[in-house]
Amino acid sequence: MNTRFKCISLTLLALAGTCAAKTCLAAVSLDRTRVIFTGSEKSISLSVSNQNTQLPYLAQAWIENEQAEKITSPLVVVPPIQRLEAGGNSQVKIQGLPELSQLPQDRESLFYFNLREIPPRSDQPNTLQIALQTRVKLFYRPAAIVARSGVNEAPWQEKLTLTRQNDRYLVNNPTPYYVTLIDATPNLKAASATDFKPLMIAPRGQLDLGVSSKALGDKPVLTYVNDFGGRPQLQFNCTADSCNASPVDSNR
Repeated sequence: MNTRFKCISLTLLALAGTCAAKTCLAAVSLDRTRVIFTGSEKSISLSVSNQNTQLPYLAQAWIENEQAEKITSPLVVVPPIQRLEAGGNSQVKIQGLPELSQLPQDRESLFYFNLREIPPRSDQPNTLQIALQTRVKLFYRPAAIVARSGVNEAPWQEKLTLTRQNDRYLVNNPTPYYVTLIDATPNLKAASATDFKPLMIAPRGQLDLGVSSKALGDKPVLTYVNDFGGRPQLQFNCTADSCNASPVDSNR
């Protein structure tokens, strides 16, 4: 989940010619950190809530494409704006349109779901209010690549491989899914590798991990984010310049 704007209340003190700033907590929250819209669904509902127990807020929602442009097709949000009473809960629906059939059906497509809170007008003079916005990844997953119900298959992230090239590791994603990596360490107990930054590898894509292969050694550990916001780890075993992944036992 990515918060794009900071909510700040600025009270201007005319006599002193100064201002006091107070950071606000988010009022409107979403029930997940990522959204999966599968090709077998016509729509999905997301829960939103107003954590402020004293004031009502407006919740504005929309979808952006991969270029961060607002769109109304092939997915649309209903309602685009609604009122949330103090301490109240509601839902927003993401509706699929016929244009979804024009997207690739052999791999995921990436969008972004945005939720912005609009606070009530302040009754205090000289107060500037800035809305807080939450932005999460929204993946369209075609029906052809949705995991079959009742079939116990290993997570596709375990198919990732690493290739050592000079003093770098390239991460290869042979799957039709996006994979988000949030951490890289040389072993299970080590701290994050210096200079590593979270990255997302597109379906059947390849990216430089951005870290020296010497810093990660021959048994690097990568942490990814799954559909539920969990953070499983993968440990890689390298032979020559190729590395294969195996899951890490979370009960260790």
